[in-house]
Amino acid sequence: MKANIPDAPVTRRGFVLILSSPSGAGKSTLTRRLLQRHELQMRMSVSVTTRARRPSEIAGQDYHFISREEFELGRDRGDYLEWAEVHGNFYGTPRGAVEKSLAAGHDMVFDIDWQGADQVVGKMPDDVVTVFILPPSMVELRNRLVRRAEDAKEVIDARLAAARDEIAHWEAYDYVLVNEDLDESYNALIAIISAERLKRRRQTALAPLVASLMEGPLPRHD
Repeated sequence: MKANIPDAPVTRRGFVLILSSPSGAGKSTLTRRLLQRHELQMRMSVSVTTRARRPSEIAGQDYHFISREEFELGRDRGDYLEWAEVHGNFYGTPRGAVEKSLAAGHDMVFDIDWQGADQVVGKMPDDVVTVFILPPSMVELRNRLVRRAEDAKEVIDARLAAARDEIAHWEAYDYVLVNEDLDESYNALIAIISAERLKRRRQTALAPLVASLMEGPLPRHD
C-alpha cells in the first residue's frame, strides 16, 4: 500500500508573468525557455477558443476547444481574465484555473499582447508582473521575421506596421527588456522572477514567523 505523502506547505502566493512584444522580438522563444527550465516550475495558461482544432493540436494542452455559446456564457459570467475576438473566433483565459494555481504557489507565464495584459492587470493588479520586450531596431526586427521564413513579404510588412502600435504601449509595463542578445534577456527574466518571488506581499509564511519572533519568550543567556 502506497503511503500518503502530505503536500508541502504553501509558503508564498504565485504570480502571473506577462510577456508582450511585437512579433519577432523574441517573447515566444523566451516563454519557451522559461517553461523548459523545470526547476523554475513555471506554468503556461491554457486558453479557451471557439475555433476548430487543428490536426496537430491536443485538446486541453494547446487549447480548450468550446462552442461559441459556451464562450459567450462564460464571458457574460466574468469567467475570463482576458478575452478577444480574432478573425471571427473567440479566445480567452479562464480565471478559475489561474486563481487556483496562484493560491497553490505556482507562477504562470502569459504570452499576450498589450490589450490582454491591460485586462489581466485590471482584474488582478497585485498578482501580475508585466515585461515588455523590445527589438534593438526595426531593421533587426525585419531581419528576424525574414529569418523565420514563415511569412510572405506582405505579411512581414504588416507585422512591422503593427509593431509600432505594440511598442507605443511600452510605458505601461513594469519591466522593459531590449532583446539584443537572447541569453542576456533570458538571464534578466530569471532575475526578475527571482526578485518578484521574494516580494513581501507574496510571502504567505512570513506573518506567522514574524508573530512568533515578536511574541515568543526571549531566549536567556546563562
